Amino acid sequence: MFSEMCFSVVTILSRSHADRNVYPSAGVLFVHVLEREHFKGEFPPYPKSGDASNDPITFNTNLKGFPDRPGWLRYIQRTPHGDGVLYGSPTAEHVGKPTVIEITAYNRRTFETARHNLVINIMATEEFPLPYQAEFYIKNMNVEEMLASEVLGDFLGAVKNVWQPERLNAINITSALDRGGRVPLPINNLKEGVYVMVGADVPFSSCLREVENPRNQLRCSQEMEPDISCDKKFRAQFHIDWCKISLVDINKVVPVYVSRPDPGTGILPEFGEYNPPSESLKSPDYFSDFLVTLAIPSAVALVLFFILGYTMCCRREGVEKRNMQTPAIQLVHHSAIQKSTKELRGMSKNREISWPLSTLPVFNPVSGEVVPPIHPDNYETTSMPLMQTQANLQNQITIPQQRPSGKWYP
Repeated sequence: MFSEMCFSVVTILSRSHADRNVYPSAGVLFVHVLEREHFKGEFPPYPKSGDASNDPITFNTNLKGFPDRPGWLRYIQRTPHGDGVLYGSPTAEHVGKPTVIEITAYNRRTFETARHNLVINIMATEEFPLPYQAEFYIKNMNVEEMLASEVLGDFLGAVKNVWQPERLNAINITSALDRGGRVPLPINNLKEGVYVMVGADVPFSSCLREVENPRNQLRCSQEMEPDISCDKKFRAQFHIDWCKISLVDINKVVPVYVSRPDPGTGILPEFGEYNPPSESLKSPDYFSDFLVTLAIPSAVALVLFFILGYTMCCRREGVEKRNMQTPAIQLVHHSAIQKSTKELRGMSKNREISWPLSTLPVFNPVSGEVVPPIHPDNYETTSMPLMQTQANLQNQITIPQQRPSGKWYP
């Protein structure tokens, strides 16, 4: 029943370089599954015997010699324990140009890698693309679910029952997130949504054109579901948003040729592809750069050093010239200060000087005794109290006091 639905790709395994060759057709959906089981043989066996290996494996895909994939090719892998999928729709401009995709598998348990090459040989066919193309938006599907051959086959079967074409094929599948959709909340099993474009060789059926009538257009503008008679044929498995369906007849599409604007004087003319210089270039001479960078600044610094040294050392006024311009009274004051300073310094060095009067013996006029002076060399001043009592002082001078009768007593 689905022999006319062209969405499969022939795969050939090359023995020489272990490269896998695929031959998709331009204008037809290309799907290639990166199976984890195929890459498990590249990694060491699981260390524990009897346990099934379920290592997390992720894939990295890029065009050989480039960091990313071609613009028409997409890749998705939801979890490290699931298979990866390459999908896209090549165009006629890619025909005859083999595209080599490097596939690198990463074992997240052992951190080992395995690399295979996928050679995509795009073939041209006169049958594709088909002239009538319809794009459906399915709300209850994710892109990796829709890429499964069984699910995609069921959807194409439902479209064929509604459209009744002789030839029908899937052209492209795009995630709603790539069209500006939002990531759904993780509640109620919400899906991201997916756009599926199919092509046929007969005009659109009346059921598909029901969305174009004014009544359904009004309901879509009011965010209400339109009344489509054939919706029940999809409702069991696919929830289609009929307001987002797109019907295109490529025979009636008028090509638009956009003239290239004048780049103006600020844009350099095109010189074709970049031609890098050859490998036989001579090594550059950096001697001139050395002179400009080090020698010239060093010479300038040396000249400035000599100028500064000559100014500071060779052009001093001298002491005589300074004294000639200084008033005489200032010189006299300065000389007197210097003389006094020298005298004080000389006296401080002389240790054989007389003791001051405060250190000589004191004569007691009442008792007639001589009180010896307290000299630091003869008494331990550090052990004496700051305030001494009369009982502690043997040589204390007695001060006469007056009695109440008017007489004095010692």
